[in-house]
This record gives sequence, structure tokens and C-alpha cells, in this order.
Amino acid sequence: MSTFKAPKGTYDLLPPRSATFLAVREAISTPLRNSGYGYVETPGFEDVKLFSRGVGESTDIVSKEMYTLTTKGGEELALRPEGTASVLRAALQGNLHKLGNLPVKLWYSGSYYRYERAQAGRYRHFSQVGAEAIGAEDPALDAELIILADQAYRSLGLRNFRILLNSLGDKECRPVYREALQDFLRGLDLDEDTLRRAQINPLRVLDDKRESVQKQLVGAPLLRDYLCDACKAYHEEVRALVSAAGVVFEDDDKLVRGLDYYTRTTFEFVHDGLGSQSAVGGGGRYDGLSEMIGGPALPSVGWALGVDRTVLALEAEGVELDLPTATSVFAVAIGEEARRTLFGKVTELRRAGIAADFSFGGKGLKGSMKDANRSGARLAVVAGERDLAGGVVQLKDMETGEQRAVALDDLLDAVRAELA
Repeated sequence: MSTFKAPKGTYDLLPPRSATFLAVREAISTPLRNSGYGYVETPGFEDVKLFSRGVGESTDIVSKEMYTLTTKGGEELALRPEGTASVLRAALQGNLHKLGNLPVKLWYSGSYYRYERAQAGRYRHFSQVGAEAIGAEDPALDAELIILADQAYRSLGLRNFRILLNSLGDKECRPVYREALQDFLRGLDLDEDTLRRAQINPLRVLDDKRESVQKQLVGAPLLRDYLCDACKAYHEEVRALVSAAGVVFEDDDKLVRGLDYYTRTTFEFVHDGLGSQSAVGGGGRYDGLSEMIGGPALPSVGWALGVDRTVLALEAEGVELDLPTATSVFAVAIGEEARRTLFGKVTELRRAGIAADFSFGGKGLKGSMKDANRSGARLAVVAGERDLAGGVVQLKDMETGEQRAVALDDLLDAVRAELA
């Protein structure tokens, strides 16, 4: 055993469970790739100001959870705690918004880092797949992203998730609501930290998960009662488009999400089988974020879905994914000449696109066949000196145990026929 362990709140992703994570990433990204979203990849760390300006200094992510570091050159950097700000920064830096084809539709996948209290389903290092549609104010884009996320989850076999939907208004109507909410919060028995947060962004208090705070929020003014006509019309169009696609959602007047940059549409995917940490993903519209980080006005919308959380949801529902077999053919050689010959045949099978493996380490027949069983291979190719002298190998069906001799030169065609 190594002297070192993975840092607290992190994990190593190892086979066979890692295959499920890969399948989840593939399932989430497939609807995006089929809908005009191109892949983007950003650095694992960014200028700390990108997140303090964009995500918001009043958020727990920036004030409590961000990993920061100072380089030898004196630069203040942060490990990325979320993906949207980084992707928007990359799109601006690459001038994608100037190519005349808006919106710019991008998807990404990677690891993110937050210094949180480590617990089941909430890690300090976690994986997400995200999507961003940059540069267009269109309720159809908001609806498209909600529908694509729903499609991804259903393609995995998930059924017991819910979509929560709300509107946070915009710069015209939210200030009026903000003032009304602050007046309400001043009359509550809140700790100093929460009161400070209420002064910076009172909507953050609505997102407070503590029961002592939630009890006091009964009777708080609702944002829907303060939406301007334009925001009401926009929200109703999003709701109508999502409903027309057959996607079921629930209106949640208190849904604000944990980031300051959201405007208008906000949504969350929750799974009740995960206990208190029920969110598996979410997102919304962030029309002012580009200006916050020094770019032009680029109304945008996006989401991020947690790969770790999605895997936990699959396990909670007892869903077993139909994962591709890592190995289709396993070669077992008896003797040195057979080793050299079968190693060449394994290379030939791989070049033909067939997943093939080889018994390494000079094990005998018994040990090699154990390796073949553990690999999950459909077929085993077995050969010794006597087989090679006759120009054949033995092709064994690992499910039925049936075995037959196949001419060495015909092995590729025989394997293809068996696997078909």
C-alpha cells in the first residue's frame, strides 16, 4: 500500500466503476453534439477575479469554498469551482462571438474543485458535463437546454428526477424585489454572516439550507409577484416550449441557485433518492455575465450536470447501464512460439477494430484462462505448439464453453463472424 492517499474529500476513479462514469459523460454529451454544440476545454485554474466578479463575492463558492494560490510570479489564481465563467472567458478570448454566427453553442466536460464539508455525494473534487449557448436572448434556447438535459437523463434510464423551474427577473424588475426582500429579512433573527449576505445579495438567503433560516422565510415576498411584463412573457414562453416538448417540470418560486450571475430563467434537476443533497444538475440564463468580466453584452444560458451525482442517482434507482465489454477476445498462448504468433494475431485483431487482450506474464494454461474469465471476453483464442504445427488455433466461446479449431489465417474472419 502507498504511503500517500487521495486528499480528503476527493476520490480515485477506478475500473470497473469508471466505465459507468464514462458512459454517463457520453450519454449527457450525445444530445449536445447532435444539436450543434462544439467541444471546448479550459485550464483547470484561472485568474481568481474571474470568479469573484462573475460568480459573485456573496456566494459560498467564492467566499468559503474556492481553492486559491499565489504563483511565484505573484499571480492570484483559483482552481475552477464551476465551468460557465471559464467557458465564457475562453469564448471571448477566442473572439468566437465575432464570427457572425450567434449563438455560440459549446459543451465541456472536466473536474472542478470546491472546499466543502466532505460527505456522501458532495466532494471537493467533482466531475461535470456542461453546455453554454452564448450571445442570444431567446426563450427557445432556454427550453432547448432543459429538453436536452431531460433527454440525456432519460437515455440513461433515470426516471425519478424532477425539474424545478423559476424566473429571477432582470435588471429592471429585480431591484424592486431585492429591496422588498431586504426589508423582510431585516425583521428576522439572523446571524451576522447571513445579515451581511442579505446586504450584498438577499436572494442568497433564500438558498440557505439551514432549517432555522428556512422556517423564518415563510411569508417572504415572492419574486414572481415583482416580475416586469417582459420577464413574465419570457418565462411563459420558456414554460410553453418545454411543455410542448412533453417535458414535465415544477414551478419553484424559491429556486435561486447558488451563483450571482443568473437572470430570468433558472432551473434545477433534483433526485429525491439522494437525500438532502438532491440536486444532480442545474443552470439558467446569465445575460449580464459577459459585461461583469469585461466583455460586450452577450445574453447567454447554460447548465452543468454532475457526473458523480448522476451515477449516485442511477444507483439509487437500481439502474444498471448496458456497458460495452472492454475485451471481446482474449488470447492464451502455451509455449514461446505460440506467444509470438498469438501476440501478432492480437495486434491484427486490434487494428481491425476488435477489442482484444493477451495473457501477459508467462502464466500457464490454468492461470491464463482465469485471466480470460476475469476479462469478460466473449471469445478465447488458445494455441500451443501442436495447434501451430497444424496451422490452427482453438476458438472458444466463453459463454457456452464450445470450442473449435480455426485455421490461423482465417482467425480474423472467424472472430468477426462469432461476434456478429
